[in-house]
Amino acid sequence: MLSVEIKENDKVVGILQAAEKLFKTGSRGFFGMGKIQIGEKRYQVQVQLVEIGSKPKVGEDALKDE
Repeated sequence: MLSVEIKENDKVVGILQAAEKLFKTGSRGFFGMGKIQIGEKRYQVQVQLVEIGSKPKVGEDALKDE
């Protein structure tokens, strides 16, 4: 699990947790969502980190099943 800090002018205004995720495309990474407040306003926040090159190549899944 990752912790992602949301900052405004170097002040932390929110912390978002991002858990490991296997995306529908086959790529691996992290994903988190939540709500934070900045001043008087509330925001819905999402963060997605996708490992570059983690998506299986075409036919690679078929070879693993054999």
